[in-house]
Amino acid sequence: MTPNAQRFRAAIEAGDIAAATALFTEDAVFNSPVVHKPYQGREPLGQILRAAFTVFENFRYTAEYSGPGGHVLEFAARVDDLQVHGVDILRAGGADGMLTELTVLVRPYSAATALRGRMAASLSG
Repeated sequence: MTPNAQRFRAAIEAGDIAAATALFTEDAVFNSPVVHKPYQGREPLGQILRAAFTVFENFRYTAEYSGPGGHVLEFAARVDDLQVHGVDILRAGGADGMLTELTVLVRPYSAATALRGRMAASLSG
């Protein structure tokens, strides 16, 4: 795992969203599990991470995988009364190994639907 992927995991586990966001390039891409169009930029990515931190309950990483194309952090959490399983896919490529992309995938569908509703409410408020 690259140093910035390790730092991302540590920052998320510590609840330090500012530190996690700072590991991404200014033009980073965030691919949502429930929105088709990617979000562009570090600032929107930070807003989404802050909102997710309030929506997910008992968030924890359960495994990690690494390869030449990126790093995958598997997680488990709750949204309302639903158990969520998912992955954070990190890609690096910026200067000094800065992270350039975060893709989040979640399952099952019922939990993804609940996540969509809670995130929409959090981001609009």
